[in-house]
Amino acid sequence: MIEQYQDIRDAVAKLCQSFTGQYWQSLDADNEYPTAFVQALTESGYLSILIPEEYGGAGLPLAAACAVLEEIQRSGCNGGACHAQMYTMGTLLRHGSDAQKEHYLPAIASGELRLQAFGVTEPDSGTDTTRIQTRATLVDGHYVISGKKVFISRTEHSDLMVLLVRTTPRDECKKPTDGMSVLLVDMRESLGNGLTIKPIKTMMNHASTELFFDDLKVPASNLIGKEGKGFSYIVDGMNAERILIAAECIGDARFFIDRASAYAREREVFGRPIGLNQGVQFPIARAHVQTEAADAIVKRAAASYDRGEPCGTDANMAKLLASEASWQAGDTCIQTFGGYGFATEYDIERKFRETRLYQVAPVSTNLILSHVATHDLGMPKSF
Repeated sequence: MIEQYQDIRDAVAKLCQSFTGQYWQSLDADNEYPTAFVQALTESGYLSILIPEEYGGAGLPLAAACAVLEEIQRSGCNGGACHAQMYTMGTLLRHGSDAQKEHYLPAIASGELRLQAFGVTEPDSGTDTTRIQTRATLVDGHYVISGKKVFISRTEHSDLMVLLVRTTPRDECKKPTDGMSVLLVDMRESLGNGLTIKPIKTMMNHASTELFFDDLKVPASNLIGKEGKGFSYIVDGMNAERILIAAECIGDARFFIDRASAYAREREVFGRPIGLNQGVQFPIARAHVQTEAADAIVKRAAASYDRGEPCGTDANMAKLLASEASWQAGDTCIQTFGGYGFATEYDIERKFRETRLYQVAPVSTNLILSHVATHDLGMPKSF
């Protein structure tokens, strides 16, 4: 089957051949960031694929970015180290001023600057974004920020961060979604000057951190869009995020299915390939069917996004279906490999840990179901 953007897929797969399982295993062992991999993607132009040509990027649609990330995952690599540069950039591109775009986007496209941090989640609000408490107050031409964020990835490896803050308390707003603003934070200037970063060690090597803001000053000129309207800007970026991560999950699922199918053909027990047994081949076939069905929704969501149409439900459904397909494919792959599936040298257990994340992040399965129930089926909100 010839996929969309097959030339891009082939080129990405070739690039990923240089980053073998041993590369990722060594990073996992030392909890290190894949700097060489990210640099290779940057130099090849894949991380700037969504940036318009006038700012030095490729100017391609979201569907092309999906193809890049899917192939990264299918090749056994991990796009989680850098995927945020694609969807976070959209907040700046769609809602930033001309001066902001002209200043930052060319440097992001060339790799001079990294924009890979997206500061939204907080310890006491979780996915109830309207209840964030990180506060920014305008004083003498600067926003003074106090508060904290948690599970913010790649902050130690990013130059810039898109940060969601409250500029008006929730109880003073007509709607809970009012009163939030988006600031572009220069991490290089902020670290040690009001910003503290604390790494969080997790079951996968995802460079996750906790952030503490203690009267951090950010120039008022770094406000993206209008003050108090930031929630809608962030939601716009979240739809792209969910679609792109869904594409990653499709790549993960195909990684597992490829490995399981090959092993089932080659592995002999009791004098015959284990793939002759329906108890082995049927689960792999079912995983393939689930993956192809999920992929259709991912492509539909990306097409809607690229046409500028409302795509919240499709983005959510794509993320739910793809994350569940990848998890099921991973479980089937481990079952096919048996004990070898748990051995680090085969990379299956690593990918299994990595893909499990996406039933929780960037939005949990239950919240997706709540969105569909209320927005599409007209049921009352349960919260």
